[in-house]
Amino acid sequence: MQTKAIVLRTIKYTDESFIAHLLTESSGCVPMMVRVSRSKRAAVRHTLFQPLAVLWVEWDEKPRASIQRPRAAQALLPFISLPYDSHKLAIGLYLADFLYHAVRSEPDTAALFAYVSSSLEWLDTCTTGFANFHLVFLLRLTHFLGFMPNLEEARPGDWFDLRASCFVRERPLHPDYLEPSDAALLPRFMRMRYENMRFFRFSGDERTRLLRRINDYYRLHLPNFPELKSLDVLSGLF
Repeated sequence: MQTKAIVLRTIKYTDESFIAHLLTESSGCVPMMVRVSRSKRAAVRHTLFQPLAVLWVEWDEKPRASIQRPRAAQALLPFISLPYDSHKLAIGLYLADFLYHAVRSEPDTAALFAYVSSSLEWLDTCTTGFANFHLVFLLRLTHFLGFMPNLEEARPGDWFDLRASCFVRERPLHPDYLEPSDAALLPRFMRMRYENMRFFRFSGDERTRLLRRINDYYRLHLPNFPELKSLDVLSGLF
């Protein structure tokens, strides 16, 4: 098996190996046991498997194995600024953590992979005006996961039902909703793209509040999606 892959998380297994969780272009999410090797001639250099690294990976498929072993790996997208800019790195690591929990059960990831890899490349080359990047990324990600918010019937003063993914005239009887003041921001955010997001001005409180509600939204629509500890890292960052 050969495919492009993005490293989402690495977990130490022993002193000589670790498990890397990869989002692949052709095989969904694949955990791999990576051996730590100091040899310069190693076919698989363990140092390549850093969170967010975009790789070309090859392995012998073992259908009954829960963890695969890479046979070869090489870097595909050397980053220019993402690992070295503290703000970009904080965003990237949060998104890697988010994706690890959000896409583990996705069987078909070709379009999703293209979206994630192109987004990382955009963030890496962007120089200014990326404070809203993670919000745009997460809201657009809902399209690939099948629960993109329905904005067709949005009207001033409406509430947004997080469970039903739509605007409603009356406050829902359950606690999972956005009040009209926050619901009114949603169509504005959904109009954002990476290319124009610098023109959208939000206060730090608005951005943090919406980020937490996005996390709540995913928890409602994805089984066993946790409340991410890394969420606090981005709060107040911009």
